[in-house]
Amino acid sequence: MPEVPTIAESGYPEIESTSWWGLIAPAGVPREIVDKLAGETIRILNATDVKERLTSQGGEAAGTTPDQFAAYIKSEIARWARMVKETGIMLE
Repeated sequence: MPEVPTIAESGYPEIESTSWWGLIAPAGVPREIVDKLAGETIRILNATDVKERLTSQGGEAAGTTPDQFAAYIKSEIARWARMVKETGIMLE
């Protein structure tokens, strides 16, 4: 679709769109349980067979701490909220 401008051509050269997945626990889960789940998740993501499987599918494991992941989610919300606000995009 050559007639459709890219995001950069539309005035948002800093926008980078990626896919990501993460584990999120309900509010109020004790921190020690969150930390244990996070530790086990990182251990699994670092397993050679898991890394190889993700890489073969074009993925990359980027296990982080719960606090780092929360900060990332917060930054993603702010980044995309700006684009929605500035463009007036509406959900249909």
